[in-house]
Amino acid sequence: MNLDDTQRKKVTEWITQGLKLSEIQSRLGAEFGLQLTYMDVRLLVDDLKLTPKDTERPKPAAATLPSPGPGSPVSPPDGAAASSAGISGQVSVSVDQLARPGAMVSGKVTFSDGQNADWFFDQAGRLSLLPQQQGYRPSAPDLQQFQAALDRELSKMGL
Repeated sequence: MNLDDTQRKKVTEWITQGLKLSEIQSRLGAEFGLQLTYMDVRLLVDDLKLTPKDTERPKPAAATLPSPGPGSPVSPPDGAAASSAGISGQVSVSVDQLARPGAMVSGKVTFSDGQNADWFFDQAGRLSLLPQQQGYRPSAPDLQQFQAALDRELSKMGL
C-alpha cells in the first residue's frame, strides 16, 4: 500500500492515540477515500513498523458472566472453537481450532440480531463472511463490532 507522507503520519498518530485497526480502516476510508480490507490495514501498520497499543482487558469474574439464554450465541459443533468473545445482544466471534480448508484462519460470528455467519481469511489474506441465511447483510455497526472483536481474538492468539 502506497501512502503519502501525510497519510503515513496520520496513521502513526492514530496508532499512538490507541485506535484499533478496524477504526483506522474506517478513518482511512472516511478521510482519504481509501477502501482497504482489514488485512490490508494490518499489513500497512506492520509495514510502517507500528505496534497498536494493547489495552488492559478487564478479567471477567465468574459471577458476572451472563448465563446462556435464548439470545446466546450458538455453540460451534464438537468444541470447534478455540476462543470466543461477546455478550448476548452484541456481536460474538469465535475462532476455529482447525481452520476450514483453503483458509489461514476461520471461525463463526453471531451478530446482534441473532444472525450467524462463518468467517475466514483466505490464503491471500482476504476476509470473507458466509451468512447462514442467504442474502443476509449485517448492519454497519455490527460489522465494526465484528472487526474489533475479531482483532481482539486474533491478537490473543498472536496473529
